Amino acid sequence: MPSAFDRRTILLIVVAALGYFVDIYDLVLFNVVKRESLEFILGVGNARIAGVGMDLFAVQMVGMLVGGILWGVWGDKRGRITVLFGSILLYSIANIVNAFTFDLTTYGIVRFIAGVGLAGELGAGITLVTETMPKGKRGYGTMIVVVFGALGAVFAAEVAAQGQKLGSLLTTLTGHAFMDWQIAYIVGGLLGLVLLILRVGAFESGMYASMRKSTVRRGDLRMLFNDRKRFIKYLSCILIGVPVWYVVGVLVNLSQDVFVPALGIDTSMLDEAGLKQINGEAIKYAYIGLSVGDLLSALLSQMWRSRKKVIYLYLVVNLLLTVVFLFGMRGVSISVYNWMCFLLGTATGYWVLFVTVASEQFGTNIRSTVATTTPNFVRGSVWPITVAFQFAVPLVGNVGSALVVGLICFGAALWATTHVHETFHSDMDFLEV
Repeated sequence: MPSAFDRRTILLIVVAALGYFVDIYDLVLFNVVKRESLEFILGVGNARIAGVGMDLFAVQMVGMLVGGILWGVWGDKRGRITVLFGSILLYSIANIVNAFTFDLTTYGIVRFIAGVGLAGELGAGITLVTETMPKGKRGYGTMIVVVFGALGAVFAAEVAAQGQKLGSLLTTLTGHAFMDWQIAYIVGGLLGLVLLILRVGAFESGMYASMRKSTVRRGDLRMLFNDRKRFIKYLSCILIGVPVWYVVGVLVNLSQDVFVPALGIDTSMLDEAGLKQINGEAIKYAYIGLSVGDLLSALLSQMWRSRKKVIYLYLVVNLLLTVVFLFGMRGVSISVYNWMCFLLGTATGYWVLFVTVASEQFGTNIRSTVATTTPNFVRGSVWPITVAFQFAVPLVGNVGSALVVGLICFGAALWATTHVHETFHSDMDFLEV
């Protein structure tokens, strides 16, 4: 029978996994419902929808950059548990409000606030798990969190697709008719609020509790920049994850508006409802792949006793699949296209190793800051990546632009992997001075 400590650790992993599930649900939700919601605001067939959609997603990512810094520093100064509670409360309320937002200005403000809230979940959860579990097994803990969490995107696509059924239930309860995209936002907000109840039993990590008794600086961002070696290591942690959001943020998220038309994908088998769900289906397949890839990468890491070897493998495979996606998919059916999104998602499934490596590189007094800011800077990188992609499109076309930007992202990640330490056997009970 598990000891009290074991039961508490299991509860912590479950809570972190459920939290990341809701986090991913809300993170990708906008890209699932953006066309339907923007058609309601701007009108069906409005030529601005694609551009406005990119801009709103960029606003959400900027919010995550801001939130990553705020929650990361807060986690080192006030505790990891407080971040878990505060972040989910903020983005849950923001998503419920988003269901009743009917103009672009308010839509942008709410997506920014939601982005700030979404920024705290993953870093705090990963930090707690890695600081609580034994060093030889903590990879399994982060694996459960990330693998289960990635399925939140699949759930988001299903909620959007089944909006009418859920809407009829809410209409019965409230007497008010809801559109599918409103239902998706309401469900996300309610999931988060329910999760807050489950978090009551979560506990603070022992390493952080011990560190609070010392006089060492905690959550000081300057420590990441005033030492050259530490800065290079921090920058490298960020660059390792950038290809994930190149694939998700450009290749997959722009399926409906860019790559399905550009690659001449055959969509003749789709009805009108199916045409509206092209993005949702691409995201669903990609995130199912991401879950599979995270599971495999974590298990490989445990077998090989190495994080870096698996990251190298995934980056190379990911690059090869990207080339196939851009140059080997012309004219294929939408079902084949979706399966390629699944493969791309699988190849980006080193995200679990990326966030684990980031948390293992630095001392307890700035670990939350690093573990929270790093994935959010990576998520935020979708903005300069998208801007670079759009800038190059008039020069080399959609496919050529995607190739150029992708080569830069993958090259930077391979370089960065050489500049982080192998941390599989590292002891995490240390401080940065």
